[in-house]
Amino acid sequence: MFILSEISDLVRIPPHTFNIPIKECITNELSKKYANKVVSNLGLVVAVWDILDIKDGLLKPGDGAAFVETKFRCVVWKPFIGEILTGWVSECTSDGVKVKMEFFDEIFIPKNYFFENCSFRPEDKAWVWAPDDETELFIDLNEKIRFRIEEEIFVNIKPKSSAEAVGLGQEDEENKKDKIPPYALLASCQTDGMGCVSWWD
Repeated sequence: MFILSEISDLVRIPPHTFNIPIKECITNELSKKYANKVVSNLGLVVAVWDILDIKDGLLKPGDGAAFVETKFRCVVWKPFIGEILTGWVSECTSDGVKVKMEFFDEIFIPKNYFFENCSFRPEDKAWVWAPDDETELFIDLNEKIRFRIEEEIFVNIKPKSSAEAVGLGQEDEENKKDKIPPYALLASCQTDGMGCVSWWD
């Protein structure tokens, strides 16, 4: 689930940090840039692990900062395909179930990735699995659920211009739910032990 990944980057060292030891300064700048951010085709960066290499600093005309080419390792959260995880149901719709974890909430279980004899009950806003004629097992909001990772999806998100960032305001908040996340996971509940943890206790 957690892996160490090696990345190279050109780090900008602001002039007011020149009195700080270079390794500490670079680590701070890398943490600001990468911690809790999604790197495309890599995963969710949790923290900078260590610095492997620091080249000589370069100066650019008109900028008082130093630019240092750096190679470093970071801790990345990236579940492998087939990995079994647990989370909590955050949303139930006719399309499937959305799941959240303590630090990641872009996990979706599509309706065709459920057990056979699984159906959505609009009146209860819940999915129901009927393993036999006499039993009904519900997948409700905030239930602890066990699932299997089937696919990961990375989307390149363009940064907003300053005008967009300032001008969208409340409309931006309302549309936030419809935005495509930069990193999402598709999961399934189709084998014994999957689904609500309480079913198997």
